[in-house]
Amino acid sequence: MSEVIEFIFGQYRDYKTSHIVLELIMVVASVMSVLFSKRNNILVFPFGIISTLIFSYLLWQWNLLGDMVINIYYFIMSIYGWYIWTRKVDVTHETLITKVSRDEWLVSFLLLIAAAVAIFFLYFYTDRLESTVSYIDMLTTGIFFAGMWLMARRKLEHWIVLLVGNVISVPLYFYKGYSFSALLYLFLAIIAYYGYLEWKKYLNKQPILGKE
Repeated sequence: MSEVIEFIFGQYRDYKTSHIVLELIMVVASVMSVLFSKRNNILVFPFGIISTLIFSYLLWQWNLLGDMVINIYYFIMSIYGWYIWTRKVDVTHETLITKVSRDEWLVSFLLLIAAAVAIFFLYFYTDRLESTVSYIDMLTTGIFFAGMWLMARRKLEHWIVLLVGNVISVPLYFYKGYSFSALLYLFLAIIAYYGYLEWKKYLNKQPILGKE
């Protein structure tokens, strides 16, 4: 057991205490955010804003530029999503959960490609391009860009997109030695699965606009 604990958490002995504290705060805020998201609760966004601001700073320190840009983008999408979720679509209803249309899947794919390419140039021009890890980071960046855009628009399938990104991120962060963040992504992957099932129930129970 001690060997397992050493493997997972041993690298933290060389880290700044401030970074460890910030990572733990970020993890707690991220967990709260995703739990509120699973419940279809607007509080997903304030907790998300806190976690993304902290994570952006840490990711810059860790040389994971793609994920850093993701979190800056998440911050922007949290503000956008906060507006969309509270916007009235008629006199009595706010924006409802809906399924992704074909055009929205196309936009999501284009977002994925554009984000991945942008992160490649970011790595290249800042001379931080490393091994395969950097390219995996580019892929997850694109996936999370698409998933967060769909979440902000309250689309059911955003959970599936985020699930894929979270699963890929778990070994990436373990490999880089950031175990708390890796465990967070494992937790987020599990929540994404159950979040999809929960939102599907909400979708089936929602009123049909104009037929109440």
